[in-house]
Amino acid sequence: MITKDYIITSAQGMHARPATQLVKLVKGFKSATSLKKGDKTVKLNSLLNILSLSIKGGETISVIMDGEDEVSAAIVIDDFFTKQLKEL
Repeated sequence: MITKDYIITSAQGMHARPATQLVKLVKGFKSATSLKKGDKTVKLNSLLNILSLSIKGGETISVIMDGEDEVSAAIVIDDFFTKQLKEL
């Protein structure tokens, strides 16, 4: 299991467009992927799950990846949160 923390760099937070992109990214992996904010954890398989966390810019979230391709998933998700999220 891999857990990584990220600070949301987008001023708009995780709205529908980046949330949709994130769901598309993780669907390509076999690993179970979850997103945690505070004490609430949701699976990254649904746009509504992500939006239910109401993630705002500047907040810290954790991504949890567990499965046979968790390392590959971690690399792609890291790129999403460090580079792509700023542009969406």
